[in-house]
Amino acid sequence: MLTADLAISFQRGDKVHPRRMELDETSLQIAEDLIGIFAEHLHRRRSELDAELNEYVGTGTDYRILRGLIKLLLDACAFETGGAIEPAELRQNLFLKAKHHHPITPALRQQLIAELAAEMAVEPETIADWLYADLSENQRLISFEAPTPANLIAQYNLAQAQALLYRCVELRLTIVPQDAAGYRQLFAALKRYNLIHTIKGSEATGYLVTVSGPVSLFHRSMKYGVRMAVFLPALLQCKGWRLRAEIEGKRGQAFYELSSEQQTLLPHDEFTWMESANQSETLEKFLTAWARLQSEWQASVSSGVIDLGGTAFVPDAVLEAANGRNVFVEFFGFWTPRYLQDRLEEFERSGFRNFVLLVSEELLGSREAPTNLPPNVISYKTSPDARAVLAAVERLG
Repeated sequence: MLTADLAISFQRGDKVHPRRMELDETSLQIAEDLIGIFAEHLHRRRSELDAELNEYVGTGTDYRILRGLIKLLLDACAFETGGAIEPAELRQNLFLKAKHHHPITPALRQQLIAELAAEMAVEPETIADWLYADLSENQRLISFEAPTPANLIAQYNLAQAQALLYRCVELRLTIVPQDAAGYRQLFAALKRYNLIHTIKGSEATGYLVTVSGPVSLFHRSMKYGVRMAVFLPALLQCKGWRLRAEIEGKRGQAFYELSSEQQTLLPHDEFTWMESANQSETLEKFLTAWARLQSEWQASVSSGVIDLGGTAFVPDAVLEAANGRNVFVEFFGFWTPRYLQDRLEEFERSGFRNFVLLVSEELLGSREAPTNLPPNVISYKTSPDARAVLAAVERLG
């Protein structure tokens, strides 16, 4: 993705638009040139790569566009620190040799390097090469997943749209009526990126999903903003939706609009280097821990959407007893005490009580945590405690 300083957008009226590169001959040539520079520097020092990129960028007016493309290509690279010994350890050994000598002349420095090289049975030039191999400019490019020029331009256009969401106040998704699989795919994307959201509507009429933006949070907004940005490519894989995001801008309130019918942004799976944390990892750990309990309650992944009378509940797991009774478990992503309270009030109004909510202390989006949690809300630090969930289920009767 792009950093905020490389994000480019423009506003017309109350609509904001991300910068787009056209798929024309000029743009394709630029993309091909940059990809070629990276490919040519495979197994070479990063300082050499940076020097050639700086020369290519120059001082033209398209500086930020070129730097944006370079940032995306760097995301497709892997750099390695050379040397069989950690450079910090090597420097320490050399400094220990040097502390008994003063002053350190160039000739003495070479002598000490030669002594250390003899002890390690390597050439003095090797020691000199390893000594500062951990500095960024001395790292070597060991792999590069080169996209096609057209793919790089498409990635750039998507990244500019994503960067708008760093400044999102609130995002609204209108989801048209569709089959249960379509709903579940979209709700799963919201959960995968741990976004704070409310869902209103029904399966028959469709849903309105309101997602809190990073600008609306007081705590961890940077981390949350990245999660919201990476949600966009996943959303592009879904169908039947319209997006309207309120964006904080220099000229006041502005809106970014998009729909599943658009043809300008490519979906997530077109780009092999875009990855993110998947909330299902937490669910898998929970199910594994639950199996060890050997409880009479059988745990499985939930695939349903439960109507709470105007709002929807999308549980992550379901616990089923031998008598057929179910308790549903939801893992909260980012959350605030107000969001949790609103969620509990939805359950209270609907009369739905066979649920357990799990909230992560690491994903608290507020500087203040709630002091008293109800029995069926369980807080955890890194991984949810299956025994605590079992105790909560038993308290539910």
